[in-house]
Amino acid sequence: MEIIKGINITNEDNMELMARYPDKYFDLAIVDPPYGINMDGGKIGKGKKMTKKNWDVSIPKKTYFKELFRVSKNQIIWGGNYFTDLLKPTKSWLYWDKMQDGFGKTFSSGELSWTSFDFPMKQVRYKWQGNYCGFENKITTKTSFNYKKIHPTQKPRQLYNWLLDNYAKPGDKILDTHLGSGSIAIACHERGFELTACELDRDYYESAIKRIKEQTQQQRLF
Repeated sequence: MEIIKGINITNEDNMELMARYPDKYFDLAIVDPPYGINMDGGKIGKGKKMTKKNWDVSIPKKTYFKELFRVSKNQIIWGGNYFTDLLKPTKSWLYWDKMQDGFGKTFSSGELSWTSFDFPMKQVRYKWQGNYCGFENKITTKTSFNYKKIHPTQKPRQLYNWLLDNYAKPGDKILDTHLGSGSIAIACHERGFELTACELDRDYYESAIKRIKEQTQQQRLF
């Protein structure tokens, strides 16, 4: 279903979505699977606790990764450090420095991402700094984008902008198998990339679609 131009999102299981596509159809998969650390239903910073949904009780099965590698040429997989027995060694890890500074101590100070890219001498040297609201370089002014979280593991759209700027090429087809809050869709729209994504949970799906439409409308107004 095309939500806005070039952004196609469905409410379905990711294995069903990937089964419809031929080998290496997508140029880049940027995915954020469950880490198996029970973050669903966790606190959002200083906010209220979300309803427990039990989607983060285990990591994806081997068949998920096999299918992901089948349909995509390159991959960026958040939480790759939790899946090391299912992923081959890589020289190029990414690091998101959350710049917590005492805020939201229920979360880690950063996250690692496995990538399929082979950049010599770049072991954990590529990183993006910004807190969960997307504030970069210790900027504290509130913005209208990504401030209100709708998902326990929501990532800033600015983080996805950075990934697209550094790892995607013009015209690339992007895949996301765990849409979550929809940050990647907003970034793809902003950067002009075609995105195919899905979200299994109906509540998250509807909240993400609402957020995507609202924020991309704001972008068009400016």
